Amino acid sequence: MLWIALHLPLLSLESFAATLAAGGEPGAVADRPIALLDAHRIVSANAAARALGVKPGLKRATALALAPQIVLGQADAGRDAAALLPVAHAALAFTPSVSLQPASVPDAAADTVLLEVQASLRYFGGLERLREAIAAAIAPLGHAVRMASAATAGGAAILARVDPPPQCADLAATRLALEAAPVWLFGPGREHWEALQGMGLRVLGDLLTLPRAGLARRFSEVLLVEIDCALGRRADPREPLVLPPVFESRLELFARADTTEQVLYGASVLLERLIAWLAAQHAFVHRFRLLMRHESRWQQSDRTPQATALDIALAEPTRDSAHLLVLLRERLARTQLPAPTLELCLQAEDISKRAPPNAELFATTQSENEGLTRLIERLQARLGAGQVQRLVAIEDHRPERASGLREANASGLGRPRKSPSRHSGKQAGGTPADDAHIAHAASAAARPVWLQQAEPLAEQAARPLFEGRPLQLLSGPERIEAGWWDEGLTGRDYFIAAAADGALVWIYRERLPLSRSANEDVAAASGWFLHGRFG
Repeated sequence: MLWIALHLPLLSLESFAATLAAGGEPGAVADRPIALLDAHRIVSANAAARALGVKPGLKRATALALAPQIVLGQADAGRDAAALLPVAHAALAFTPSVSLQPASVPDAAADTVLLEVQASLRYFGGLERLREAIAAAIAPLGHAVRMASAATAGGAAILARVDPPPQCADLAATRLALEAAPVWLFGPGREHWEALQGMGLRVLGDLLTLPRAGLARRFSEVLLVEIDCALGRRADPREPLVLPPVFESRLELFARADTTEQVLYGASVLLERLIAWLAAQHAFVHRFRLLMRHESRWQQSDRTPQATALDIALAEPTRDSAHLLVLLRERLARTQLPAPTLELCLQAEDISKRAPPNAELFATTQSENEGLTRLIERLQARLGAGQVQRLVAIEDHRPERASGLREANASGLGRPRKSPSRHSGKQAGGTPADDAHIAHAASAAARPVWLQQAEPLAEQAARPLFEGRPLQLLSGPERIEAGWWDEGLTGRDYFIAAAADGALVWIYRERLPLSRSANEDVAAASGWFLHGRFG
């Protein structure tokens, strides 16, 4: 067996810093002195705080005296556990055997994830490439990670705390690395560190030279059990992590968020957790919801809702965090918060499991449709679903009525459409044709993409004039007789003609008498009209 341990030494500080940035202070958070308190004493501090003299064990007042600008937060094991869980979800994308290493300190949150990867090595191309892939998957979560490999789960968990963490591929290398590991890395060893140091026992190799019975009496049997498990002398079964069927993650903000732009920082943290949960089961999300819980004003007349819900629906399922963040940003920009936000909650249950899309060297129809789909989704998120429309074909022979505007449905892009049934009509020679023949002729006919309002043309010697010069008829006529079922009866012969400068135009001649006013230009009475131009 081969285990990889992911140890997060700064988990508590990172989980707290995420709430700090989400509350509207995203700039230079890493450069600000930050420390966590427990029972009015410092339990952890970042590098900026340590540079000012703040270290674990100091009282709160002492820390403020050393660094008045320090940001102090309360240590929260629940918040740390919520931040560690997405790391475990990201690891599940590489192996189903993922478990959490229990904390060595009572009442503390776990900070190490264990992966059994022996069966995954061949698929990912060896241990080194697997480690690179795991690091890339965890990077968006924003945690500093120490990664160690060993032949035992307990050994990997201990070696991940060594700086730098060793990489052991077999049991012999694991035991050799453990013998050089500091003894305080073991749970009971940390508790009895002063006594062990006074006896000159600093590394595990020093302990192994002593009689086991004496060690058990002096430092408890628990220390020997942990050593045996780490060295592979005792069975060490691990309970694998099971994914929840529905995603839900919460983030309590350090400071209230008064604007949607501030909310977006916290939402981006939750989105990365969602992506890790989706990747663990090779799934893609169709719809998700962001709940923004508001501050209560404690007034009887206050009608502020407890939370504002923002639903994001996707035309095509995805787990692209950048695309989801863009859609969320557009929707938040149109949202008016009724009150400051104190907590965020992201929920998702509408997902689909499918194979990931193949990477393409050259653009294909599928990739082009995906880009158009995302563009429509972004426009709908910014402007509203009904404000984004597209042209659709309508079953009508009359060109000006053969298309119309409909609400853009991004989910239907790129799918083949059925050939529409056409109304019965006549060809240029007046011979009746069936629906299939007409549909084929209409699709094969050369027509301009964009039509214009019909413009009357003058006539000279039975030839239509365009800009004062006669047109040369190149093809036609294409006869259209339609509209007897409504008030738009039409009978026309369409031609493609060339102007004097070589431009191609689409013109037609009326075959039915037109009702004209008395003062209408006589040239228009010829029946020739300009209906479109070719690009």
